[in-house]
Amino acid sequence: MPLAKEVKAKAIEDFHRHEKDTGSPEVQVAILTNRINQLTEHLRKNKQDQSCRRGLLKLVGQRRRLLTYLRQSNYPAYLSVTDRLQLRRK
Repeated sequence: MPLAKEVKAKAIEDFHRHEKDTGSPEVQVAILTNRINQLTEHLRKNKQDQSCRRGLLKLVGQRRRLLTYLRQSNYPAYLSVTDRLQLRRK
């Protein structure tokens, strides 16, 4: 279940650094957050879907690593992204 093109485009538009930016950590975290939310809803309905659960855990780990990188390299951007996506910070 990939993200809808409109959802992904909206995330890119909201978090991009410049016009053609699709790979900055801020954009990647936003896209991963949308995908994680989608998979969480799927797992609430389908509790036995273990392969989906594994994929969800991999995405959460990837987002955590990106947030760690962003926190170390650009702390104001990290604060902004976590506030806008309503993510808990350590």
